[in-house]
Amino acid sequence: MAAESTALATRSRTRLQAAAFLVIGILIFSLQDVILKWMSGSYPLTEAMAIRSSGAIIILLVSVHLREGLRHLWSRRIGLLVLRGIILLVAYGSYYMALPAMPLAEVVALFFMAPIFITVLAYPVLGERARLMHWMAVLVGFLGVIVTYWPELTGAPSGSAAAPTFDWALLLPILSTLAYALAQLMARKLRANSASVQGLYQNAMYLVGALGLTAVFALGNFTHPGQHPSIAFLVRDWIYGNPTDLLLLAACAPISAAGTVFLSQAYRMAEANFVASFEYSGLIWGASWGFFIWHEVPTLYMLAGAALIIAAGLFMLFVGRRQEP
Repeated sequence: MAAESTALATRSRTRLQAAAFLVIGILIFSLQDVILKWMSGSYPLTEAMAIRSSGAIIILLVSVHLREGLRHLWSRRIGLLVLRGIILLVAYGSYYMALPAMPLAEVVALFFMAPIFITVLAYPVLGERARLMHWMAVLVGFLGVIVTYWPELTGAPSGSAAAPTFDWALLLPILSTLAYALAQLMARKLRANSASVQGLYQNAMYLVGALGLTAVFALGNFTHPGQHPSIAFLVRDWIYGNPTDLLLLAACAPISAAGTVFLSQAYRMAEANFVASFEYSGLIWGASWGFFIWHEVPTLYMLAGAALIIAAGLFMLFVGRRQEP
């Protein structure tokens, strides 16, 4: 009995740490969203991704060298590490491509379907069965997202670049969410590799993808008037703005490196079904940045949605962790 109690206590502490890692990781990544929102439309996606990933690779190389040695970069699962990096390239690339064509609230709301996809895919990918409490917490959290953005999702957003009829860009956040969910489940399967190693492979694929696409787009004139905003954001030529802009883009490197490590570590430490519910904390950070930077006062819908999201997270933390996975 004593050994069983000790094991349960250890599991509870591990889950608590995993939840903390994920919330901190989401907070760190929200800083990157602030920078990209601030500079939206000025720089091409490939340039921003190349600058960010180059700096992140250097930071992560130093981290791996100091903590475990560069020999650990080679893994028997190198194919899965590379595949996970490519999947995350698709996830974040499609997410940011959606921003020029859709209201930000709609993109964010759709991306927060990730915990549901993680819960659905956890069994076929990892063999982790979702309990009723997992579904309850995820669905309550997603309900909070819907409540938060109900006015935008049901109304006609002004100033939107999206066409009044069906726009294929609406599929981009869904593609992003599916790819992100699959990649985070793979982090659990690759838990023998450290979060820094996983993050290094991830950013390496970002850099290879960004430079490869840039080379392809440089071979011809892919931009033209009236082009779909999502395509224009992808194929736009690189520009060299003022030093402040470039420093802001460069700041995304340490932000990305730190955020990647925290998120990968969270999914390495605990069951994906448990950790996924804390993805909703991103809504809290987004609302906070909007208030303090752009003076956006939260609406009653925002407050009610945040309450549901927090309730879902607290349920998973203080109730769900008492039960066996």
